[in-house]
Amino acid sequence: MFTGLIQSLGTIKPLGGDSWQITCLPQSPELIMQDLACGDSIAVDGVCLTVEEILECGFIATASPETLRRTTLGKQSDQKYVNLEASLRVGSKIGGHFVMGHVDGTGRMQAVEQTATSWEMTFIAAESAARYIVPKGSIAVNGISLTVAEYEPELSQFKVAVIPLTYAETNLRYLRPGSLVNLEGDILGKYVEKLLYPGKQHTPDDASFEEITPAFLTENGYL
Repeated sequence: MFTGLIQSLGTIKPLGGDSWQITCLPQSPELIMQDLACGDSIAVDGVCLTVEEILECGFIATASPETLRRTTLGKQSDQKYVNLEASLRVGSKIGGHFVMGHVDGTGRMQAVEQTATSWEMTFIAAESAARYIVPKGSIAVNGISLTVAEYEPELSQFKVAVIPLTYAETNLRYLRPGSLVNLEGDILGKYVEKLLYPGKQHTPDDASFEEITPAFLTENGYL
């Protein structure tokens, strides 16, 4: 489990097959490398990977076929750097929201606009991730805990406001229109879905699935 507060940037290189080498940038590797052990979980652009071998300033991990299918790791991406976060420890501060590292799907950045106080970024989400988006709710974009400022369900499009610190210390500043990102919806929405539809498996193209919105939750007694 993670909180969506990025600790370091890194680079990622495929080693062939399903193995990847992740290297921390020299600016702040200690937050990731300190006490790192084989078997630890690290969020790499929001994807929970298990450390299999420790290097001088990085590690090697394996991505499963399901991970490659759902995330940017298995797709052609122009991403230069990846966001890194070590797993949450008991007693640590939770500054963002609970991020599981289980990516729901990918999205694409549509536009970015700098304002006086932030960068407003607009994304299009895959249906597998869009179903959990709620205005003013939490979403993880490349593993970064962000708040949904606006959401247009008919377009599966949402907007977030990124403060200068987050923009400067994550790979959001390297995104360009069309760039792929990993998206993970709030775990609370997934449990609500499970309670509302017990025993039923839902797929993104399931026409019988009702969109979870604040009005829907209020009507069913959850808000």
